[in-house]
Amino acid sequence: MSDFELPPIESVPTLSTTERAAILDSLFEPCTSLHTLSVELLHTETFESYDDMIASIGVQLQYLAESPSTSDTEWLDTILAVHPRLGEKKVESVQSQAEQAQLNTGGEAAAILLQRLNEEYEKTFPGLRYVYERNF
Repeated sequence: MSDFELPPIESVPTLSTTERAAILDSLFEPCTSLHTLSVELLHTETFESYDDMIASIGVQLQYLAESPSTSDTEWLDTILAVHPRLGEKKVESVQSQAEQAQLNTGGEAAAILLQRLNEEYEKTFPGLRYVYERNF
């Protein structure tokens, strides 16, 4: 796992572009397209918590999803495509490492099932990854 620690939320707007991109990379998968979308938001807005910040980024993503523009849809697809497949061993973000650790406890049979489900999903929705949200 990474040694990166999130800075205090109140300091985020004062950080450099590189530091704000590192925050995005630790919370999401590293993605230049996400940097382009959200690094400026982290500079211009203040947030009460990281949950609030993530929700604001979610609003940006939702805007792309609802946009009639093909380029916005492609932009969103690029961001979503960096999410690892369920059960993948090599992932970049700390968040995904924790998610994958929970999924990779079922042994070989579960790994084969996840691989099959990933393939089925990607065949149905080319270019996208199945994203599993677990409420803790």
